[in-house]
Amino acid sequence: MSDRRAARQRTVAAALPGIGADALIVTHLPNIRWLTGFTGSAGVLVISEDHATLITDFRYETQAAAEVGGAATVLIERANLWDRLKRWFESTPPFSAVAYESHATTVRDAERLPTVVNRALVAAVELVEGFRQVKDDDEVAAIVAAAALAQESLAETIETIRPGDREIDIAARLESALRHRGSQWHPFQTIVASGPRSALPHARSSEKAIARGEFLLIDFGAQVDGYCSDITRTFAVGAPDGRQREIYEIVRQAQARAIAGLHSGLTGREGDALARDLIAARGHGPEFGHSLGHGLGLEVHEAPRLAVTAEAILPAGTVVTVEPGIYLAGWGGVRIEDDVWLTPEGGTLLSDGHTELIILDT
Repeated sequence: MSDRRAARQRTVAAALPGIGADALIVTHLPNIRWLTGFTGSAGVLVISEDHATLITDFRYETQAAAEVGGAATVLIERANLWDRLKRWFESTPPFSAVAYESHATTVRDAERLPTVVNRALVAAVELVEGFRQVKDDDEVAAIVAAAALAQESLAETIETIRPGDREIDIAARLESALRHRGSQWHPFQTIVASGPRSALPHARSSEKAIARGEFLLIDFGAQVDGYCSDITRTFAVGAPDGRQREIYEIVRQAQARAIAGLHSGLTGREGDALARDLIAARGHGPEFGHSLGHGLGLEVHEAPRLAVTAEAILPAGTVVTVEPGIYLAGWGGVRIEDDVWLTPEGGTLLSDGHTELIILDT
């Protein structure tokens, strides 16, 4: 595995003059991890042309040394990170302007930054996230591993599903399988929704028992080396009727059209339209209310977006979800989601893409 941390830091530092700064305070933990390898829950990183300094607390003294190594200078603070940051700025070369992650800074921290830094401040909105969009080979491999782990866990779980099972029990068995197979954590709360509840795009697993004649929607993910997968499958519990088959097939075709047509260089809006136009043409445009997809990496939701409002260009090397859906209130819904790596030549599935309707006929 290649160590790209120094190159990432140089890339970020090289972008600072363009926003009128010569140093950046990084507080968003996924960005700190991407730049240094540190996985702790508390830390402040300063990046400049010739500095990479991480301040964290005593809980992570051993961990930070092991994870960061020579990628940054590690300072351990036993009282207050912001006080240590202030002392650090008092002893460093005179930066003219310091950028901070305004999108990830609390009001309290923003209020005390002027006294901590005592220099001109520049708001940097998702600067590091912009570079994180493009995944290197190791990052893609981690997402592939997370997708494979998730799919194996789902295959194990669906063998156990029976009518009468509660949604929360199915979720518990799936999450247990994920952990047993090596998922570091659950990237988000597992969604298991059946019957009319499958029409809730972000339903929480409930005590409702699944029944024959219903859809069963499962949205879940795994995490490997910090990288996430995000997959949704919709099943029929017992033989589906004609309407269920029709709605499912529309969603399946929309997803297939999007995956076949996606490539870097499109705008997020153009990518979204690949699925949305087909669903609208079949009369269900209003029932597809969310975006087609989002970026995937150290965070389960990150840049870029595939959405009606997304005018940004999809960069080569980004990984996105492709998850069209149709949701009919009081009846049920279908969503099918896979993870796709984009290049100028097209999209490559990182999850299995097995989207034919599976009937849980038990």
